[in-house]
Amino acid sequence: MRVLAWLGGIALVLAAILGVAVMNREAIFMMIAHSQLPHVEPNHEVTWAEGPAAAPAGPRPPNIVVILADDMGYNDITFNGGGIAGGAVPTPNIDSIGHEGVDLANGYDGNATCAPSRAAIMTGRYATRFGFEFTPAPVAFERMVGTESQPGDVVAPRFFKDRLKDMPPGATRPGVNAVNMLAVPPGETFIGSVLKARGYHTIHFGKWHLGAAPGTRPEEKGFDESLGFMAGASMYLPEKDPDSENSKQTWDPIDRFLWPNLPYMVQFNGSKMFAPRGYMTDYLADEAVKSIKANRNRPFFIYFAPNAIHTPLQAKKEDYDALPQIHDHRLRVYGAMMRNLDRNVGRILQTLKDEGLDKNTLVIFTSDNGGAGYIGLPDVNKPYRGWKATFFEGGIHSPFFMRWPGVIQPGTKFAYPVAHVDIFPTALAAAGGAAPANLKLDGVNLLPFVTGKAQGRPHQTLYWRSGQYKVVLDGDWKLQSSDAVKKVWLYNLAADPTEQHDLSRSQPEKLQAMKTLLAAQDAQMVKPLWPSLLQGPIFVDHPSGRPQKRGEEYIMWDN
Repeated sequence: MRVLAWLGGIALVLAAILGVAVMNREAIFMMIAHSQLPHVEPNHEVTWAEGPAAAPAGPRPPNIVVILADDMGYNDITFNGGGIAGGAVPTPNIDSIGHEGVDLANGYDGNATCAPSRAAIMTGRYATRFGFEFTPAPVAFERMVGTESQPGDVVAPRFFKDRLKDMPPGATRPGVNAVNMLAVPPGETFIGSVLKARGYHTIHFGKWHLGAAPGTRPEEKGFDESLGFMAGASMYLPEKDPDSENSKQTWDPIDRFLWPNLPYMVQFNGSKMFAPRGYMTDYLADEAVKSIKANRNRPFFIYFAPNAIHTPLQAKKEDYDALPQIHDHRLRVYGAMMRNLDRNVGRILQTLKDEGLDKNTLVIFTSDNGGAGYIGLPDVNKPYRGWKATFFEGGIHSPFFMRWPGVIQPGTKFAYPVAHVDIFPTALAAAGGAAPANLKLDGVNLLPFVTGKAQGRPHQTLYWRSGQYKVVLDGDWKLQSSDAVKKVWLYNLAADPTEQHDLSRSQPEKLQAMKTLLAAQDAQMVKPLWPSLLQGPIFVDHPSGRPQKRGEEYIMWDN
């Protein structure tokens, strides 16, 4: 009897421990995640390589600055008359690039998520041509996002545990470096390499997210100097920093994963990790300003890719306090982040002017994809439907501006579709170069089109794929196809730019022609370098944080 009582007591204790663990699993998860964060050294002063003391005589190639925002929605700037909270957060500096140059009004992202878009920018090629189809993410992230849902959800996500065996070597190991094995193939030609070969000093700032396996880091892909982080996100400040205003989306597994797992750190040219100085976007802009001054007397290429305004949502108190008219805390934090990004873009533009460089600098601005639905804000991509990770216009139609005084007329509008893949050949052409003949580019040089020297469409056809979810744009016609939901959507964007009227049933001949074209595009691509580990629903017409309802439009996102 005593043995039974003893065993019963142990069972009760274990049950109690298990119950406490279940109730506090979030806290336990955070404790474990924090314990596995890498060691981060105190801030290191960065010394930028100095160019010549004086500029050489005669003309020189233009400097090139590519500014890539992260998860910035079409309606997050005020250029088109909208903006965050009905225009409560003006973005005069970003807007100025479009006003003083060309507004590529139908600018398309390389993909609906971060990393494949960045790969398209860096290579001028569809990322699906070389297998970089999915955004690199830790297995723990994939498992969490692929298994967690809210009570009452109509559609649940899926995690494909059986596919782990097909992941690249090292990609499933514990630790923060495993995700770096998910990388663009080392043999791909990057924009940094081709510009460096033409005598440019090349510099990367901020987010890389293209892998850090041997041969794939920025300093191995043509960048003379690199200051930033290899992963897909970073803290802007330590969570409990007194200068940080934080907003957490408790319903969102992505958000719940990021807060405990992201370090606050950067690396310089592959150095040990060290802490930035202050708010991340400010710090990256501080150093970008220094690098411009250091290189004012030689041609330079700067790829400025801050993590703003990607989650976690963290704003500086200065920017948060400047927006008291926004009463919703989450929207106010988000708006404050956008305010900060715009100010720092302005600092870079002003430094170019102060150094007498702006008239000989091509500046390109865009976002890697549309605004994310998982932040719970409904208007970030207005007037378009859809979010990041969907191929509806809200996920892939971003602001896209180019400014080059004396070459591109101020106030130019260009209405035909262009894409991220065009940045590589456009920048190379501006530098006086041409792509190697054996390099299959999907992008085209946009300069003849935006200066009026060439007429017509730069692209008849554009294409996107993420696993079973595929899209082709041909002229004004756009077909989306999702095997997971067994559905297609057909739109005529000339008549219906916000994708309100699906014509797949009323236009059977056009539907078949577009399906044939999609299959032809798809046949040109290669198998993904690694399998999708998760498939999750994204509802098209409302952000997450709201109850799912039967009959609402959704896609399934593979990653």
